[in-house]
Amino acid sequence: MVREQYTTTTPGTSLERPKNEYVYKIGIYGWRKRCLYLFVLLLLVILVVNFSLTIWILKVMWFSPTGMGHLRVTKEGLRLEGESEFLFPLYAKEIHSRVDSSLLLQSTHNVTVNARNSNGEVTGRLNVGPKMVEFHGQQFQINSKDGKPLFTVDENEVVIGTDKLRVTGPEGALFEHSVETPLVKAEAFKQLR
Repeated sequence: MVREQYTTTTPGTSLERPKNEYVYKIGIYGWRKRCLYLFVLLLLVILVVNFSLTIWILKVMWFSPTGMGHLRVTKEGLRLEGESEFLFPLYAKEIHSRVDSSLLLQSTHNVTVNARNSNGEVTGRLNVGPKMVEFHGQQFQINSKDGKPLFTVDENEVVIGTDKLRVTGPEGALFEHSVETPLVKAEAFKQLR
């Protein structure tokens, strides 16, 4: 902004004009002004792009106040609804399915469940593969709904803990060594062979 001074005088009086050394230009002019406007415009564009990308990320990841996507944060822990894919190992204290549906674990190769002690060493492993189910541990046990052991295997013995043991099939049971039992009984009205 240029400061101009106007001096009016009546005819016949003489006033000296002020010298230009005391008149200053105030403001930014020329290329400095253009650079400042360009910088402000660039900051405004970066602000708009940043805000747009933030909104886009929130929309794509399904963020909400309760969690993101199918993952919800509840008082009891995390709740995962629907199908999910885990690319790395999953560590959890408990995994439950909904009351009205079963828990389904799928893999293209196998599903492995490890039990670890406090030092992080594997103490038991259940491996379900395409052709077999393997268990590595000190003892394998199958219980009934009541908690009663039905089948137990360890290094020394195999125990079948049911009241009845029925072996069916065309050949029956084949034992390589002697068998000891307190009672041998045939089905009702059939011969014992």
